[in-house]
Amino acid sequence: MNKKIILTLVLGLVLVACAPKIDLDSNEAKLATCLTEKGATFFGAYWCGHCKAQKEMFGDAVTLLPYVECSLPERAGQNQVCKDEDIQSYPTWEINGERVTGTQSLAQLASLSGCDK
Repeated sequence: MNKKIILTLVLGLVLVACAPKIDLDSNEAKLATCLTEKGATFFGAYWCGHCKAQKEMFGDAVTLLPYVECSLPERAGQNQVCKDEDIQSYPTWEINGERVTGTQSLAQLASLSGCDK
């Protein structure tokens, strides 16, 4: 095996070993998975403090969220997807065809989506 292949394999193993482990049985992971399965969408921006707080509620399960980043790099405007969706503020959740804005509690998200049943 050449050195590039070995280095790539070692790097891949290190990245996998260092990746956060998601407890798929946690309430946060179950809710994030359910929201995704129900077709919900979380629109946000990397610079938005409320979006950061919303994401932190999910802990390591944040990677399971149906998240759409609306901001262009360096806050240079909004991407076309979010313009087309007429997203006016962050965070915006679209759940069951309804939109809610602002940070939502996990209980609110579960109730709005039917994930609490």
